[in-house]
Amino acid sequence: MKLATLAEGGRDGRLVLVTRDLARAVRARAATTMLEAMDRWAEVEPQLRAEAEALERGRAQDAFPFDPRACAAPFPRTWQWADGSAYLNHVELVRRARGAAMPPSFLTDPLLYQGGSDRFLAPCEPIPLIDQAHGLDFEAEVAVVTGDVPMAASIEEARAAIRLVLLVNDVSLRNLIPDELAKGFGFFNSKPASALSPVAVTLDELGPRWDGDRVHGAVRCTLDGELFGTPDAGVDMQFGFPELIAHAAKTRSLAAGTILGGGTISNRQGGLFGSSVANGGVGYACIAELRMYEAIETGAPRTPFMRAGSRIRIEMLDEEGRSIFGAIDQEVVRFERTMR
Repeated sequence: MKLATLAEGGRDGRLVLVTRDLARAVRARAATTMLEAMDRWAEVEPQLRAEAEALERGRAQDAFPFDPRACAAPFPRTWQWADGSAYLNHVELVRRARGAAMPPSFLTDPLLYQGGSDRFLAPCEPIPLIDQAHGLDFEAEVAVVTGDVPMAASIEEARAAIRLVLLVNDVSLRNLIPDELAKGFGFFNSKPASALSPVAVTLDELGPRWDGDRVHGAVRCTLDGELFGTPDAGVDMQFGFPELIAHAAKTRSLAAGTILGGGTISNRQGGLFGSSVANGGVGYACIAELRMYEAIETGAPRTPFMRAGSRIRIEMLDEEGRSIFGAIDQEVVRFERTMR
């Protein structure tokens, strides 16, 4: 089952069901918003599935062509957005670039930060840039959406709580991060609103790509029309999603509708001159990673961050080349005060 939210009917939008080929949609009857569906999942899931099946078979009344440009984020806002950093190759590169070793505890204790969940960018919504000096970067991620998770949940309870999967562009302002982290209180100004893929999907839509812990498959990142990376989301992920959820619920419960990201997708590969797509590597899911390789191997980063006019496209394709979640497709624009 694939679900999306039209940008209509108020701040939380209007829940729609979408065909597997992302061609057609219909407004859901069992729930009007994604948050309502999450709150009443046990009750409404069978009804939503019946509606989705009718749509798939061409029997849905009032079906219409699906247009990602008419969508809000599947969750225009939600109760909680927590993001991990489970791809330790990315973490290690960040630290190596500044001459620091990765602590051994990172292998057993997940990294997690609390992001802003009061507003998510739509999949085709421009990314506002206030100042070029902030160092705007994209970060391609896979995330899961949970039902209610009890405090001190076990791995098994965490796994059972996963309801949906989607893609995220975790927008980052790289040049603001060092000073924020130096304060010892985490990210805030350096992490503006993230964008979500057009649709969120139930686990059965992923088939063998979902192994109960991780989503497998290449996430394609195209920057300014050039293929920038195709890292596999199921490779080199130190902690699976159930582990990340259980860690997040260690001392608190998680409300239905919590979105939890796995972090910037990053595969281990052979250094600067073997890691790019052009050189036979899988490339990168963010600009910072390429800049890290440059700093480590040439002494200084040289690839610029995004600027006004830059465009990023993030998606995952199935075996037949069809988009699973639809594409996050965003242009960077100069911020104006009339923008949200």
